[in-house]
Amino acid sequence: MKVQLIVAGRPALAYAKLGVDEYLKRLGRYGSYEFVTVKTGSREEVSARLLERSRGSYRIALDERGDLLGTRELAARLDSFVMRGDIKSLSFLIGGSDGHDAGLRVACDSVISLSPMTLQHELALVVLLEQLYRVETLRSGSPYHRD
Repeated sequence: MKVQLIVAGRPALAYAKLGVDEYLKRLGRYGSYEFVTVKTGSREEVSARLLERSRGSYRIALDERGDLLGTRELAARLDSFVMRGDIKSLSFLIGGSDGHDAGLRVACDSVISLSPMTLQHELALVVLLEQLYRVETLRSGSPYHRD
């Protein structure tokens, strides 16, 4: 399954740039992970761009109001998408500093939260990438994840 991470703007903070590069490199060993950016703007403009760019894929918005999952729960959910067979492309959507508008959250197939706290969007991206890497290492039997 192809996985896209679609985000508003390129990371500007040094730690985010390094984290994105590192985890995309690590994830490359496990499958097709694509990092895509859309132009920044107002909440409504960014939400429309994210929806347009993710058309035809199973959409997962990252939002603090979403389902709060542990790592193993995230792994199980992603595995269920693979087992369904009808999902060929999965898109994780991360908005800009103003977050997502309500229309985007409704249009998405799922909304998940990385934390009940609001995270800066570049930090959320790095956390998501690390969790996706952790899920892949769980699948492969690597000792990276410890319960």
